[in-house]
Amino acid sequence: MKQRYLEVTYRKGKPLAAYLYLPRPLGATSAKTEDAGSGMRVDYDAAGNAIGVELTAPTAVTLNDINELLTRLGQTHLGIDDWAPLKAA
Repeated sequence: MKQRYLEVTYRKGKPLAAYLYLPRPLGATSAKTEDAGSGMRVDYDAAGNAIGVELTAPTAVTLNDINELLTRLGQTHLGIDDWAPLKAA
């Protein structure tokens, strides 16, 4: 997968969970998960590359929170448009 995208799961019209898929090699799967604080967990592949971020409390996580984490992971920041699916609810 070359592009990242945000997937949001809703229940009764409210965000229940969200997952930010990060660019990864084809076929990469999660080998390890670490708590990143603020309701976020990072999935890593077997080589130690971040492949995704789970938002366990999507309504509590802010765009600033995710962008700080992305900086630590060496990823580019999300923009307002990228974050829009979560804030639409």
